[in-house]
Amino acid sequence: MTPEELSLAISACLKDAVATGDIALSTSALPDEVRVERPKNRDHGDWATNIALQLAKQAGTNPREFATVLSTRLKAIDGVAGVEIAGPGFLNITVDAAAAGALARMIVEAGTQYGTNSALAGHTVNMEFVSANPTGPLHIGHTRWAALGDSIARVLRASGADVTAEYYINDAGSQMNVFANSVYSRLHGRPVPEGGYPGQYIADLGHEVLTEHPDIRELTEVAALPVIRSAAYKAQMKDIKATLADFGVEFDVFFSEQELHDAGAIESAVARLREQGHVFDDGGAVWLRTTDFGDDKDRVMIRANGEPTYFAADAAYYLSKKDRGFTEKIYLLGADHHGYINRLKAIAACAGDDPEKNIEVLIGQLVSVNGAKLSKRAGNIIELKDLIDWLGKDAVRYSLARFPADSPLTLDPELLKKHSNENPVFYVQYAHARSRGAARNAVAAGVDRSAFDASQLDHATENELLSHLGSYPSIVAKAAELREPHRVARHLEVIAGAYHRWYDACRIAPMGDEEVTDVNRTRLWLNDATSQVLANGLDLLGVSAPERM
Repeated sequence: MTPEELSLAISACLKDAVATGDIALSTSALPDEVRVERPKNRDHGDWATNIALQLAKQAGTNPREFATVLSTRLKAIDGVAGVEIAGPGFLNITVDAAAAGALARMIVEAGTQYGTNSALAGHTVNMEFVSANPTGPLHIGHTRWAALGDSIARVLRASGADVTAEYYINDAGSQMNVFANSVYSRLHGRPVPEGGYPGQYIADLGHEVLTEHPDIRELTEVAALPVIRSAAYKAQMKDIKATLADFGVEFDVFFSEQELHDAGAIESAVARLREQGHVFDDGGAVWLRTTDFGDDKDRVMIRANGEPTYFAADAAYYLSKKDRGFTEKIYLLGADHHGYINRLKAIAACAGDDPEKNIEVLIGQLVSVNGAKLSKRAGNIIELKDLIDWLGKDAVRYSLARFPADSPLTLDPELLKKHSNENPVFYVQYAHARSRGAARNAVAAGVDRSAFDASQLDHATENELLSHLGSYPSIVAKAAELREPHRVARHLEVIAGAYHRWYDACRIAPMGDEEVTDVNRTRLWLNDATSQVLANGLDLLGVSAPERM
């Protein structure tokens, strides 16, 4: 019996008690979901709920009387071994071994689908993250959102949401001209101009441009710069995409800002927002009245000289997402972008959307790595590809995923390279590898999954392990709801610990000449169920589940 099944059972008991008049409540007063939790003291049962304390006052009774009505019904449910009323009205519920153990078989049969749920079914989400300027390589400043953004997208999809991961390419504006000028200067053996982009990668891009356009040095500067801008941009985007792929991050859409400009989307956005009544003219410039919706000041869209601002492009981009059918837009921005929250929400409101429902802005704090060296290629940054080469994709991704985005984070490379339980990613991956090794050894000893007797899983460590495996789907759903994949990572660590304790206490393969029994076969089911949950959870974090370590 999973926590979800128990929750549904309690809900059914509530509805029955209301229908028979034993509880004086209207059905509309009943919650959509009854929350069950693990008691702090396992002597108090397997699961606990405070639903009686929540609803007793509305029912005109005291919580213990309310709990007594529910207790009688719950005791009659198959799989419930006992119900006790504790304190002011808590319900402590114990499930029998067979009901708890049946979960192991269910997990194995569900396979990769175990943990998926429909909590966010019907949600159509555009999630934009990373969106680094195509003027240089990805660096440590982009690393956290690459890991977290991809993991958030994965948990959202696992909870039924239709998610499009999108990378917004800032390929319009003056920085692209500075980029082209920097490459042009290095092509001609000159230092980059003041304010240009330093680093060996600019010279490397120059070589790539030269390979594609051998006569580029013979062109005048005016003729060469557009060619260089285009070719260097393509080469840099190729590098960015390759680095993301090495990091296990995939985007469904790479959206070009320049295409917004070329398609007339800026002018269209101004016109549409003017029709909504939020655009005004002042001092020769065109403004959006964002102060009506919580921004600290109104924003210029078109300068007095006729040039559009970045804000105008932001508005056009938001409308593009809206036009493409994304009812929910999630923006993942860096620590220096707090000021964007109100202005982006104001754009949503000006566009006729609900800024509390149709847009969400997440801000991530900075991450640093002790002992990390500046890139020899880029000169003044720590490149993501160098971190991958140094620490490994799995170590970096897992470490970034196991902390909330809004907490500053410093990674310890010495810890991440340790093959010990102190290293969280090693701890979880080793649990998976250990479970696969245990399965191989069991099969070699003649143990298979030809029989399953859930009642045999009655050891205390089995009860603990099953309870954590059963909680996994609700952890995934909560991680998706709150955009917090670290909940998955922390729960995997709990499962890993429970698995190691079970492994040490309960043999899967028989000893010596002992016969293979249904206890061995049933424990193999539990072992393989643990493997599956660990693999499923690691996949949500973009981390591999090794067969051997």
